[in-house]
Order: sequence, then structure tokens, then C-alpha cells
Amino acid sequence: MTMRRKRIIWLLGIAGLALLSGGFVLLRRGGDVTPVEVATVGREDLQAKVTANGKVQAQKRVDVSALIAGQITRLAVNEGDRVRKGQFLLQIDQVNPRAMARSNEASMEALRRDLESARATLEQTRADFRRADANHRAGIIPEADFDKAHTAMAAAQAAAEAAQRRVDQASAVLAGSQDTLRKTTIVAPIDGVVTARPVEEGEVAVIGVQNSPGTVLLTISDMSVVEAEMEVDETSIPSVKVGQEAVVRIDAYPNQSFSGVVTEVGSSPISGTAAGSTDAIKFKVKVRIKNPPADIKPGLSVQADVLTGFRARALVVPIQALVVRDVERKPGAAPPPNAPREQEGVYLMAAGGKARFVPIQTGLMGDLSVEVRGGLRGGETLITGPFRALRALHPGDAVAVAKPKPGDETGGQGGPHG
Repeated sequence: MTMRRKRIIWLLGIAGLALLSGGFVLLRRGGDVTPVEVATVGREDLQAKVTANGKVQAQKRVDVSALIAGQITRLAVNEGDRVRKGQFLLQIDQVNPRAMARSNEASMEALRRDLESARATLEQTRADFRRADANHRAGIIPEADFDKAHTAMAAAQAAAEAAQRRVDQASAVLAGSQDTLRKTTIVAPIDGVVTARPVEEGEVAVIGVQNSPGTVLLTISDMSVVEAEMEVDETSIPSVKVGQEAVVRIDAYPNQSFSGVVTEVGSSPISGTAAGSTDAIKFKVKVRIKNPPADIKPGLSVQADVLTGFRARALVVPIQALVVRDVERKPGAAPPPNAPREQEGVYLMAAGGKARFVPIQTGLMGDLSVEVRGGLRGGETLITGPFRALRALHPGDAVAVAKPKPGDETGGQGGPHG
């Protein structure tokens, strides 16, 4: 039996004890007959679901952070404004980045002039070398003058190449400074709504350093696709799968429900609920809301029922009728390896007014009923309560249907379940 089912049975037990302490008095007739409540095992459509709470958020959301440090000199949007991709949002002080870009641009221009001069010198030395080579072949100039012309040409070529490298370096520095200047102007990265604006004009934006995050200037959310981020208990997460349908209720829109579908199921616990924490362990589940209201906002509280299974005309019993007993074994008999110590079942009212325990195999669990996959056929008389009497029963105990309370028109005999 799963831990979730044990927890539900335990909670039902607490609720039953509370009811008993509120005024129920267990009676016995003749001292050995236990009055009980009964119902007939039947069939009904069973819907299994997992209920969880969470918050609304946009499926696509961007936190716009500062890429350079500086004072915010202009803010063009407010929280709640709709923006288009590329739209101007805010300006960070441009004085120093602009001055640096202009300085690098001037240096670049000076180096280009040096490169032009070096190339002109190289062309002149190449022409001198060609004349010297011709004169040397004709025997007009000595070997020393020829070597001198060759050396001058080689030096000029090296100077031109060095000038080109300096120009390339300056070009890279200029591109970097121009990029820094562009980053002082913040534009919208996506279409959406400004859902947070934690800064004001005049504040100083700080960039992130190693593990320290930078200033988040704005948050832009694309509210065209909205999802509910839920926290699901560890006992329920195995039954939640991507693609399952869900029914979503938003606190801000009472008496309305919205259809949804599970798009993501977390594979690790939410931070702060892992092993060693005293809090319940929960997993993140995202449910896309198919038909959200046009004016929905992120951060609204939601509750979602994830529909984890459905069985038409399932054989069912009430959850409160489930009993967990130790497996009976013959005295001295060793249990088989990995044999369960407990078994799940129900008590039936057998012929002659005797209680009979029947182990059952269960399946889907609904709000009040659980599916029976084996052990019952339907039509049996099932003992459903009271809680204290049900938990104190033993196989073979004498039982009788409890007399109706004053003002109770239905009495203890339940109708066919389903």
C-alpha cells in the first residue's frame, strides 16, 4: 500500500475520532454484538486526481539585467505597460562609454594614417630595390648598394605589417567600446508586459560578479501563454505525468474554472524541501492554462486538480471502509523473503451477522471512493463504520446494523454504492 493511501486512511481515522468525541457513543446490544453501518458494494464512474496549490506565471519571462554599471538616467516604461520587441525601455548614463568610444575612434584614425604612410614607404623601397637590382646586374652599382636597397625594402615591409596589426588591434578595441556604448540603451528582448520594475530613475545599476547577481532592471512576461507552477507532494508525484488534463481555479476569479494540461514534471525536489529538511518534500509541476482570462497577472494564487486517471463503472468501496491489518501467519512459520507485513482489505457482513475480513487489491483513488481491482465482485454488504467499531473488529465478531439516530431518516443501512 502506498504511503499516500496510508496517510489518507490515517487522516480519515483522525476525522472519525473527532466525530466520536463530538457526541457519538458506541453501543453494544447484549454485550457482544457491535452495531455497524453498512453499504452495498457497487459501481460508479471514478475520477482520480491530485490537487496542489501554486502561482500563475508566464511560460516565457525575461529578467532584464544591467550589462554595464552606471546611473539610470531615463526610464520610459512603468509596471503593467505592454511593450514590443526592440522598444526602448531605459537609458544608463552614456558619458564615460561615449567618451571612451570617441577616444578609441580617434586612435583608430591615427593608426590608419600611420598604416597608409607605412604602405607608401614600402612601395617606394620596392621601386628603389627594382632599380638597384637592374643597376647591379648591369654592373653600375656595387654589391653593397644592392644589399642596402634590399634591406630597406625588407624593413619597410615589416613596418607596414606592424602598422596593420596595430590597426587590427585598435579596431577590436573600438568595437568593444562601441558595444559598451550600445549596452547603455536597454530595449525589450521580447513582446510582453512589464510585470516588475524594481528600479527608479537615478539609481545605479550594478553588474553581476561571479556568484553575485547584477541589478534586475525590469521583468518582461509574455502573457500569451500562461502556466500555473504547482507544488505537488512526494506521495502524489508518481501519478502525475506530462500531458494529463487539469482543472485550474484562480482565487482572483471566483466561481470559475479553467482547463489546463501538464507540461512539466520536476525530477528533483524543490529547493528547501530536500532530505534533511523538516518540511514536506514537494516537486514542481507546471500546468499550462488553455483559456486564461485576458487580464490575468503573474503571481496570482491557483489551485489545480490534475486528472491522473478515470475508470467508467469501476467497482468501488468507500475509502473509510479500508482496513490495514497485519498479515496472519501460522505460529512459528517464517515469512517468505520480502513478504509484506500488512494487507489492505475490508470487512463484510457475512451470513449470520458475522464480520468477515476480505483482502482486496485497490486501484484508482477518488475523493471518497477507491477502486477494487480484486477480492470483491459487487453486491456484498460492506461494513463502512463507525470508525472506532470498524478498527476494533476482528474476523468472526458478531455485528448488527446500527439503529438510526433520532431525526435520521436513512438509518445505518446505506444504499447501493454507485
